[in-house]
Amino acid sequence: MIGILVNDRIKAGKQAVNELYNVGYYGRPKGDTLELTLIEAAYLHYKKKLEIQMDDRSLSFKEFFTEASKRQQYFDLKYIVYKDLRERGFYVQPSVTDFRVYPRGGHPGKTPAKFFVHVISERIPLPLRELRLSLEAAHNVHKTMVLAIVDEESDITFYEIGKVEPAGDMRPIEESLQDISGSSTFLEDRVVVWDSDVSHSLHAEGFYGQPLDADRLQLSLVESGYLLKKGVLEVADMSGTSSFLAFDEFAAKASVIESEFMLKYMVYENLRDRGLVPKTGFKFGSHFRVYQNFKSVDKLPHSEYLVHSIAEDYEFTLPVMSRAVRLANSVRKRMIYAVHDNVHCAYIDIGRIKM
Repeated sequence: MIGILVNDRIKAGKQAVNELYNVGYYGRPKGDTLELTLIEAAYLHYKKKLEIQMDDRSLSFKEFFTEASKRQQYFDLKYIVYKDLRERGFYVQPSVTDFRVYPRGGHPGKTPAKFFVHVISERIPLPLRELRLSLEAAHNVHKTMVLAIVDEESDITFYEIGKVEPAGDMRPIEESLQDISGSSTFLEDRVVVWDSDVSHSLHAEGFYGQPLDADRLQLSLVESGYLLKKGVLEVADMSGTSSFLAFDEFAAKASVIESEFMLKYMVYENLRDRGLVPKTGFKFGSHFRVYQNFKSVDKLPHSEYLVHSIAEDYEFTLPVMSRAVRLANSVRKRMIYAVHDNVHCAYIDIGRIKM
């Protein structure tokens, strides 16, 4: 069977429609012609089901693969993933995010596609904007987005990317701590609450801070900012003056100490307002570990999520992302990236998936 290379497509005749599309769902029929992508054609060439001609000359697999690589960026990466999926028994077709993949036992015309697969090399940074566009395209047509990362040895790791709306059962702070009002001091890089009753209530009822001793509580910068903004806590600086800091003043001081303070704070506030309990995720290499069903400090549950705050112009370095997801999986948590646009907070869940 012969296909003709025309720009970035292979065009074959009616026999190809009958034997390639009707049997294996390769390409797209257009009347009596079958139009194949370069990747589909390369796989069929490899399987010896298609001969490819250019300028009235038949191309060897090497010649065609090289020519296709000139015409399509990252052709070799996408071919590796396409071949892997086909040989796992999936029907695969081109889509806006590289490939549309049907569930096992399904095929075009019988069942809807299940996955949108986006292919990338481990060496190429992945802008958050690009990831969100691919995720939105999949979400809009009710598909699961899968990121196929090809490493330097051509092994593939698949990651499922999804939108999530995390929520917990912690009562709003206005209800749980409505009768509490305390003062505190902003020291070098944290805040200390001096009153024993206030310290105990904040820690026991909301899991805020870490006890300094039996009577006093030390708070992180984001915890302090949240309690200040909610009117639960007054914060003074170390100058000894009687005036307390407004939230904007507190945030300015905190941002000098920690450049990512507002990036973290906006996500912290959103998590708390969703009924979740965020605590530092430093030991796990993320901004927060997050509890969904907090009942008491004495019977601390397992934290469900690791959440890392990222800016809208963030670029994923894929080896770093891979380590974060693997660590989260090893401690039975989901790895979630949070991006706040000053109005809304979006959460992106990234986890390994077996295809």
